[in-house]
Amino acid sequence: MERTAKGNELSRGERLQIMLDADELRAVDDFRFSHRVPSRAAAIRELLKRGLAAEGWTLGKQGATSQSYGVITSTTRSNGKAGK
Repeated sequence: MERTAKGNELSRGERLQIMLDADELRAVDDFRFSHRVPSRAAAIRELLKRGLAAEGWTLGKQGATSQSYGVITSTTRSNGKAGK
């Protein structure tokens, strides 16, 4: 098992590549530096975890599409959840 710099087990096995526009990247970097997160990847994982928790999710919902998840801008759906 691979380990982190602090000696913790690294259990992430999937790689996910995303494209961000300049505003989204700036928001990630601002979060990263203000919270002293060591990398962009760690900042994105933390933001993802916080976003899911804010919506009451601990895991992604089955059947959701990528359009359901805007980062910077979104509109409100009739059920009150953010999305496009």
